[in-house]
Formats: sequence, structure tokens, C-alpha cells
Amino acid sequence: MENLFSNPGVAGWLGEWIDRLKPESIELVTGDQVQQESLVDLLISRGALVRLDPVLRPNSFLALSDPKDVARLESRTFICSEQEGDAGPTNNWRSPAEMRATMLPLYEGAMQGRKLYVIPFAMGPEGSRFQMLGIELTDSAYVALSMIKMARVSKAVAEAIDKSGNFVPAIHSVGVPVTGNDDVPWPCNPENTYVAHFPETKEIWSFGSGYGGNALLGKKCLALRIASVIGRREGWLAEHMLILKLTSPGGSVYYVAGAFPSACGKTNLAMLVPTVPGWKAETIGDDIAWIRRGEDGRLYAVNPEAGFFGVAPGTSERSNAMAMKTVSRDTIFTNCALTKEGDVWWEGATETAPDGMIDWKGVPWDGQGPAAHPNARFTVSASQCPMIAPEWQDPDGVPLSALLFGGRRSDLIPLVTEARSWEHGVFLGSIMASETTAAAEGPTGKVRRDPFAMLPFCGYNIGDYFQHWLDFGGKSVNGLPRIYLVNWFRRNADHRYIWPGYGDNVRVISWIIDRLEGRVRGRETPLGIVPDASEIDLAGTPLSPEEFAPLVEIDGAGLVTEVEDVEEYYSGLGDRLPKRLRAQLDELRALI
Repeated sequence: MENLFSNPGVAGWLGEWIDRLKPESIELVTGDQVQQESLVDLLISRGALVRLDPVLRPNSFLALSDPKDVARLESRTFICSEQEGDAGPTNNWRSPAEMRATMLPLYEGAMQGRKLYVIPFAMGPEGSRFQMLGIELTDSAYVALSMIKMARVSKAVAEAIDKSGNFVPAIHSVGVPVTGNDDVPWPCNPENTYVAHFPETKEIWSFGSGYGGNALLGKKCLALRIASVIGRREGWLAEHMLILKLTSPGGSVYYVAGAFPSACGKTNLAMLVPTVPGWKAETIGDDIAWIRRGEDGRLYAVNPEAGFFGVAPGTSERSNAMAMKTVSRDTIFTNCALTKEGDVWWEGATETAPDGMIDWKGVPWDGQGPAAHPNARFTVSASQCPMIAPEWQDPDGVPLSALLFGGRRSDLIPLVTEARSWEHGVFLGSIMASETTAAAEGPTGKVRRDPFAMLPFCGYNIGDYFQHWLDFGGKSVNGLPRIYLVNWFRRNADHRYIWPGYGDNVRVISWIIDRLEGRVRGRETPLGIVPDASEIDLAGTPLSPEEFAPLVEIDGAGLVTEVEDVEEYYSGLGDRLPKRLRAQLDELRALI
């Protein structure tokens, strides 16, 4: 079956892995409708998918994972560079030789009794200089079906790989061979889970997990970890960012990109429904941006993905009406609750929970604990989004006017802060911190540094990454986007959120655009420029200017503590931390 490809290099690689994995059968995935229906039928017959009510949720399905396989496994994710220093202090490092010696025996016969799905896929718009090709080998029909939605999977992509011989090799196995009929709906191997990246050879090896970013290898693995290494070498950026198009009441168009840790409102902002009359928002992408310099000197971004893999809990008609419309049909849900009517539900979907649900563990929900897992997901094609921008697949990308960096901070960080320069903006991005969520393993609610929201996704030394950002901006002579730090999550003394958020976030973006156009002055603080209360349109919100004021106040004592924490954090990054960022920290300390 290695003759699926005529290119000797591609066919030889595939043949080698077929011999090692020893699958029972092989199928080339081209993503046509007949094949998708066949994958669905197979998964339903195995108990891996439940078909939802065709009236309530047409052509949609629910998968329930093994309770040990529910999120990205940062502790089992590795950067296997030749030199440990090239992985840096924020990544788990193994030498390529050691990792291959560990994983190759695991792959021997790993697909016995299973079908091998060969998935040729493209990340990036068709015809774009941004586009990258890959082949994922997997023994998971769930992964195959999900990749069809999340990447560009087609016969044409297979032919392009066969013609060029250029592709990123991506190997995935759930790590559970089948003997006889002894199988389970969600096979995984939690005791032997690895997600390994080999930056020098541009390879991805994943074993043991069937979930999300551990298994859909075009997403975080290729489009961020491997692409970030390629971007540094070639002079562009691969970033964990949404891309949003905004049209002002006067008809001017602006594009902004925003970096937020997972489950911190990226998808909600990407599908913003403005509450201020006259504003229009459209989606370019909700999670990843590849950014290059155009011939005019401006920075242009594309969304390399073809779908959304969004966090379901907290998504509602109030928080994200467009996401709710997007997932109204043709969607794969994972680890949501199943209602007695045959629909899905998750915490926050409605104010009250329906009776008679089956929870994410597959048992009747007794009202104790979450009905849906906090990291429950929806997988859906981006083309279904009612507010998808016409240019979302523009091969040249869209020109950026502003970059937003944000996370969950209950205190200290203002609602919005403008950096004083590109270098200062890189400093703010480098010290970003956020309260952890259920999108990754480990405790939630703990504040950790997550620079540029790339802590789990940068494929090389984070100090070199900061330097690449500094160099990237320094080479531009025209049209650099301004950089802003945002925080929708400040709380008051009663621990309630102060800012209404969601559609009202357009008011913050409106202020940002007013700054770009020179219409407002803002107020200088040690951290940067923040709005005066009179500069934010609060009409229609529950906030008075006096109630708004705490959102842009900075506690001096708190900032002193923050600087001390950043000093400790910087010290842990080693000698590759750019001296210019240490100088920015010293300047902040002097301004307090």
C-alpha cells in the first residue's frame, strides 16, 4: 500500500512506517463526504460516537474520551533538539537519539488489528506562500474525522505532496494494538504517552493519547511548535493568536491579532458581536496566526487552520452567540453531557441544567460535579461560522494594525495598556501571566508566566524567541502594528468581574483604534498608556465612570511584587534572555 504515493521519498517513508506499525489495513484519507460518513458509521458501531438528534443538532456527534485522556499533556510534550540549550528552560528536552530509542519500540506493532489512516493535509490557504504540507499517520478514526475539519485534507493535497516530495512527517498512534475483538470506544495508553517534536528534521511523533492537541498533529504540533522553528529560520512568526476583522461605523477596516492562553476568551473575541451600534466584526481565525512582512513593509497574518477546536464550557448565547450558531450542525463534540432529548450540554450553555443527562463519563448525572468536562470541546469547520470574513482564506493574509496580549488576572493588570514601543511591547508579551485553566493538565487558578501565550507551544529556546520578536520588529521600517496588553478578568472586592466583557470588548478595541488614529491621548502609567475613563464609551453598560476607574488603576505595591516575580522568572531563563528586555525591566522598576 506504500504505492499510495509514487514519489520515492514519500513512498519509502510510508513503507518504512507500515512495516513498523503493522496495521491490519490502510486507508488514504481525502476528506470526501462518502469517506466522512464511513468514518462516522465505524465510530458509532464501536461506541466511540453517539449521533445527536438530527433535528436539534443535524449531522453532529458526541465522543466521550477516557477520563485519563482529557487535555494537552505538557508534562509529556518534548522538544527533541540536538542541543538542550536550543529547547530552553521552558520546554521538556530529550535528545533525538534518546527519544527515538524510547519511542521506536512502542511503535513496533502498535497498529496490529487496527486500520492505518494516511492523512495528507495542508496548513494555510491554498496557493499561499504561508502554506505547509504534512502527512499524519494515525490509527484513530476519530482523529481522521477531526483532521478533515481542522486542516485542508484532499486528494489535491496528496497530489501536491507526491509531486514535491516536501511534507512534515507526523506519526500518531493511540498505542493500543487490538487482538481479537478486545477493544474499547476510546483507546489510549496514558502510562506511555509522548508528544515529541524533532525541530531539525521537522518530524512529529505522538503516542498514547487520542485527544486534541496531542493527536491532531497539524494544530499545536505543526502550526506552532514546528512552524515557530521554521519561522525563526525564515524570518516570520508562528503565533498562538486569533485574527479579527473590524469595520468602524465610518467604514474603515482594521485587522487585529490577539494572543491569549487556551480557555481565556480567544474564541469569544474572535467571534465578537459588538454591542456598540455601527461596529461590525468578522472572524479570520480563532487560535493560530502566521505573520510575515509584506512588500509594503506591513505585517500580514493568515490563519493556517480550516476549523475551530474550541472550549465548550462557558460558551453560550450571551458569551458567544456566533459560536453557538457555528456548532448548530455538522460538529463533533467531545466530553460534553448528553441530554435526554439527544442534544449536548455544558456548564454555562444555559442558566439551569437540564434533567436526565448523561455526564461526560457516560453515567447519569447526579448534579454533583461538572456534567461536561471543563475542557470539553467542539470541532467544526470554520466555513460554518456565520461571521467568517470573506478574506479568511486570502493567500496573502491580512494587514495587522494592532497586536493584543492578554490572560486571566484577577488584579493588578489594567483592562487595556498600550506599549510605548515595539520593544516595550515585546517586554510586556514576555512577562504575560495568566491564571491556569482546564485546557492543560495540572491545577487551575494558579498564576503562571505564559509569554505571548506560547509557553506550551514555542518549539525552541524562549530567550531566542524573544530575540526573534525584537529582531522581527527591528527590521520593519513601515507600518508596525502597535502592541496592547488586555485583561478582561479583573475582579472587585466581592470577587465579581468588573468589566462586562464579551460583546462589550469592542469598546476597548474602539479605544485602541482611537489611539491608532490619534483621537485620544490616554494616561501614562509605569506599565504603559491606559485610557482615561472619559475615553471609553460606557453607554449601555452597567458601569459608571467611577466604577470603571478601578479597571485602569495600578496598585504600586502590587507592581513592586510583580517586578520581583518577573526578576526571578527572567533569572530562570538563562543567558539567552535578551539584554534589552532586562533593560525594560529595570526601566519599569525605576518608574514605580
